[in-house]
Amino acid sequence: MLVSVIIPTYNRETTLPRALKSAFAQKGVFYEVLVVDDGSTDGTAKWVQEMAQRRSDVRYLYESNQGPAATRNVGIREARGEFIAFLDSDDEWLPGKLARQLRFFKENPDYLVCQTEEIWIRNGRRVNSMTKHKKFGGWIFEKSLPLTLVSPSAVMMRRKFFDEVGLFDESFPACEDYDLWLRASLFLPFGLIEKPYVVKYGGHSDQRSKEFPVMDGFRIKALCKILESDKLTPSQREAAFHELRKKCEIVSQGALKRGKIDESQYYKELPERIHEQTLSA
Repeated sequence: MLVSVIIPTYNRETTLPRALKSAFAQKGVFYEVLVVDDGSTDGTAKWVQEMAQRRSDVRYLYESNQGPAATRNVGIREARGEFIAFLDSDDEWLPGKLARQLRFFKENPDYLVCQTEEIWIRNGRRVNSMTKHKKFGGWIFEKSLPLTLVSPSAVMMRRKFFDEVGLFDESFPACEDYDLWLRASLFLPFGLIEKPYVVKYGGHSDQRSKEFPVMDGFRIKALCKILESDKLTPSQREAAFHELRKKCEIVSQGALKRGKIDESQYYKELPERIHEQTLSA
């Protein structure tokens, strides 16, 4: 069974070698590595292209600065494997990660997706994740509403997953993974391997959360999108509306404090508009 390892990257010449080294350290697994470059302006292209000439299991793909959703989608479309695994170019895998997940799928043939636990490093020091970031297995829709509980670097899925759920929504410049996991968790259980096989590094200046400080705005967009669909059960709809109201109140108050009156009013009124739209649909 071939695993397609998709590594999206943008100007990560300094951390990409660590990520690739950890992918190459996965033993007992047939894999290909697709490095999808989102228009890097550093030495990424030259370095990866030279490596791809030396290694038949590495492919370099180029995307013209369209963001992480489009970059991951390029990799998915080009992937040849029965299984797909993502690795962010600033993270790394521990040995045995891919083999353990393949074993999970062999033992659980009805599952389309699973993830592992992870280790967090912030500014060079190991930190413990907060309770709100606790990972769960099984049916995780309601638990995933407050924030993303599925890490791209920790996940592996059967190719069929994307046939069922669809690709990343390229209209999201951030939180595209929150949107995808919400859509998936509506009707798919998530497997969880309760052992860390991923090291996630944070605190660096080019993280997406620093480019977009109000990340809840994108989560609100994802919640509106899923509420406007006809795929939710009554209990799921109630839980999603509750989270939408909560997030809109927070973002509205934040906008008001920054003197953005129109923006504050927009988020204040948004839940009721979505509620009316879904009732009339």
